[in-house]
Amino acid sequence: MAITSNGSATWSGDLATGSGTATLGGGSSFDMSWKARAESQGGTTPEELIAAAHASCFSMALSNILGEAGHAPESLSTSAKVTFVAGTGITTSALSVSGRVPGIDQAQFSEFAGQAEQGCPVSQALAGVEISLESATLED
Repeated sequence: MAITSNGSATWSGDLATGSGTATLGGGSSFDMSWKARAESQGGTTPEELIAAAHASCFSMALSNILGEAGHAPESLSTSAKVTFVAGTGITTSALSVSGRVPGIDQAQFSEFAGQAEQGCPVSQALAGVEISLESATLED
């Protein structure tokens, strides 16, 4: 069964001085501007939304891989850093994860995280972007 997700955006003005709002299907809204995107000055950027989507998807993919291996995680905490270069676009997404997973060691956790990096649907959607797994840390 296919699930369709929704989002929308409005924009007023030109790129340099205009502003807009991104709205997720659940109703959460985020203010946007070119200054936020290109100069890191207030507001939300499309790249932040992509980073949150990538971190969320990766966490779910890793949870699934761990569960199928018989090691359901107690917790996973993932961050993604998405790099935007004006005139070029999105160039990288770097993932970092830490987790509490009973019954495995650090090497196994790193291996499972590497599988999730490749298998996550958002990673697949970002196929033209350099994706890396910066760290995978198993917590005690």
